[in-house]
Amino acid sequence: MVNQPKVGAGGTASSADKLDKIVADARRAAEQRDQGYREQALKIYPWVCGRCARTFTNINLRELTVHHRDHNHDNNPPNGSNWELLCLYCHDNEHQRLLEAAGGVAEVGNQGSSATHSPFADLKALLGKKTR
Repeated sequence: MVNQPKVGAGGTASSADKLDKIVADARRAAEQRDQGYREQALKIYPWVCGRCARTFTNINLRELTVHHRDHNHDNNPPNGSNWELLCLYCHDNEHQRLLEAAGGVAEVGNQGSSATHSPFADLKALLGKKTR
């Protein structure tokens, strides 16, 4: 069965349906692009994490990801020079380090507020007190 766009009272597809189609097309294109460079990278490189050297087999290959060195997922040269294979943990760690180096906030839900508590603010005064 082919999905037909829903037609409103005016005889045109609703904007929500158009947006749904655009999002679905974008996701489909991203999945195809991902599969393309992932398959290429798995053919070019050995199935080993580039950071922790964990080796992978067909059984756990889904845990091996393709990391874009320049963080541009559209930069996929056929020779694989912008890719490295990383396990899920090292890949997450790499993106976390990049975020922290850029001054970003590591926690989800924290909207860029900085810490206001200074645990060592009165350290000198505390050390200067004599204990009895």
